[in-house]
Amino acid sequence: MADRHVRLFSPEEFELSFQAIPQLASLGWDDWFAERFPPFEAEALAPARVLADYGAEYLVHDGETSLRAVPSRNLRNDGGPLPAVGDWVALKHRDPAAAIHGIVERRTKFSRKVAHLETKEQVLAANVDVAFIVASAQDVNARRIERYLTMAWQSGAAPVIVLTKSDIAASPDELRLELESAAVGTPVLVTSAVSGVGVASLAEQLRHARTGVLLGPSGAGKSSLINRLTGLELMKTRDVHRTGEGRHMTSHRELVQLPDGGMIIDTPGLREAQLWVGEDGLGSLFEDIEEVAAECRFSDCQHRSEPGCAIKAAIAKGELDEARLESYRKLQRELRSVAARSDARIRIEERRKWKQIAISNKVRTKLLGR
Repeated sequence: MADRHVRLFSPEEFELSFQAIPQLASLGWDDWFAERFPPFEAEALAPARVLADYGAEYLVHDGETSLRAVPSRNLRNDGGPLPAVGDWVALKHRDPAAAIHGIVERRTKFSRKVAHLETKEQVLAANVDVAFIVASAQDVNARRIERYLTMAWQSGAAPVIVLTKSDIAASPDELRLELESAAVGTPVLVTSAVSGVGVASLAEQLRHARTGVLLGPSGAGKSSLINRLTGLELMKTRDVHRTGEGRHMTSHRELVQLPDGGMIIDTPGLREAQLWVGEDGLGSLFEDIEEVAAECRFSDCQHRSEPGCAIKAAIAKGELDEARLESYRKLQRELRSVAARSDARIRIEERRKWKQIAISNKVRTKLLGR
C-alpha cells in the first residue's frame, strides 16, 4: 500500500472495469457491492476503497495501487455525506490526485454523534463486518463497554470484546467473566500484544477478506494489537501513564490489510463515545432486560414503583443487576434526546432550503418578467 502513483485507465482497460481486477476481492469487494455499482460504471467511474482519511484528502486503493484522492466539487457541495474509511467510492483517475464522485451504498456504518453540542452524525468507519470493543486489563469499565456495544449493534457489525494487556493482569479470567456479564452473548477474547496470547483468535475473525474496526479509549492497546497482527511497527505507540491514562498516537482513521487476509481499521481514542439515533442496539445489548420487561403488568411500565413490575422483582431476586438497568435507562434517554434534536435540525434545514428555493424562484420570475 506504500505505492501512491496514480494509474490512468485507457479506454480499452476501462472496458473491462472492476471485473478485471481480482485484487478488489481481497479488499472486501463482493457481489453485494458489485450489484450497486452499475450507475457509477455508466459514468466511466471505477471502484476503490478508502484506506485512510487525512481530512482534505484520502488514500484509496483501486485493486492495483494506492493513490491520493479528493472529493469532487459536486460531492463536496451537495450536502450529502463525505467518504469514511472503509467506504467503496466511485473514482475518476487523474493527475495529481484522483477525484471521488460518489459513495457506493454502505452495507454497515459505525456512527456517533459529533462531539460537543452539535447534533450531527459522524461516520467513523464504513462496511465493517466485526467491531472489536477494546478494553485494557488496567481499565475495565462495564458501563463504558455497554456504550461502545450499543454503537456496535447499531452499526450492523458483529461486536466482539477484546481484553488487552492480559500479561499484566492479576486474574484475566475474572476480568473475562466480568466482561461477559456486561455483554450477554457477546464473545470475549483475552489478548496480549506482548505475549501474543489471543491474537490468532482475533485474526481468525477477519478471514475471507472481512473488515474489522478497533474501538476503545486512548491507551487501550489498539495500535499495539495492529502491530502484532501485521508483524510490523505500522502504528506508533506510547507507554501508558502511571495513572493508567493512555496517550494514543493514532491521529487519523486508517485501514490496514493483514498478512493472512482481512483488514482492520484503527481509530483515534474516542474521548466522547456519543450515541447516534436508533434504539436497535439497545435491544440487542440489553436483551435480558427487555425480555423480563415484557412480563411487566403494564406495557408502559417505567420499572420504578409500578405494581406488577417484573424488572423490580428480578432485581430483588438477584436475577438482574440494578446498575445494568440504570445503564440501560441512561443510554435509552440519550438516544431519544439525540433523535429528537436530530429531527428538529432536519426540519430547520428543510425550512431553510425551501425558503431559499422560494427566493430563487421569485428572483427568476422577476428577471423573466423584465
